[in-house]
Amino acid sequence: MGLQDTQSGRGEDRGIAASLQILKGKQKTSKGASAYVRFFNRPFGRVLAAVAHRLGLTPNIVTAISALATFGGLAVLAFSPVTPLTGLLVAVLLILGYAFDSADGQLARLRGGGSFAGEWLDHVVDAAKMSLFHLVVLFAWARTGTESGLWLVLPGAYAFLAAFFFCTIMLTDQLRRAHRGSSGMRLAGEGSSSVLYSLAVLPTEYGVLACVFVLWGWPVLFHWVYLALFVCNVLFLCLALPKWYRELSGFGRT
Repeated sequence: MGLQDTQSGRGEDRGIAASLQILKGKQKTSKGASAYVRFFNRPFGRVLAAVAHRLGLTPNIVTAISALATFGGLAVLAFSPVTPLTGLLVAVLLILGYAFDSADGQLARLRGGGSFAGEWLDHVVDAAKMSLFHLVVLFAWARTGTESGLWLVLPGAYAFLAAFFFCTIMLTDQLRRAHRGSSGMRLAGEGSSSVLYSLAVLPTEYGVLACVFVLWGWPVLFHWVYLALFVCNVLFLCLALPKWYRELSGFGRT
């Protein structure tokens, strides 16, 4: 009996192609998802999940790989010189970490369902990532002297915004779950978002922010794009918070 058999408890030896086919029918709804997630991150994560399943890896191991890639990218950002090569390496590691972040949940569904402990671990890594991400940008700017003055306020403000955004999204989803009596983040029958919506929310997408680091070696360009993404996130929250409040108001009393 192989490692995959002992971990899945199913005694099945699915190939990668078969796993990919199964995962096509186990995808989350596109409701609220950006174009980056719908058309790149989830498909990429699906391939990684199928490979991980073939290798006998568990979802928690995949979560650990995601954390290693992400925090490795942030370490490179913090302590390497400001060059195009640094930016490219950071972007690749962050994008890879994000894809593995998608793969752990897909692997759990492929194995028949995840656990509350696994979901908790996934969110703990996400919370650490979102809290640390922009503080590393601030550290790198200050360490290298790339930027000073009011520009140094931007990563701090972005760090607050990212943590606020993450906590708000998580709380909103938890209350939705409690209201409908289901532990699923999104159910297949809860509708979908148009491609136009998915494109419109791209500036709020973590994956897009990760890609922007290919501009790290050109500080002026990176700073202005970084600022533009921050402004877009502020505007999105200004529109989304009243909408979410009205939605939750319709749920009645706890």
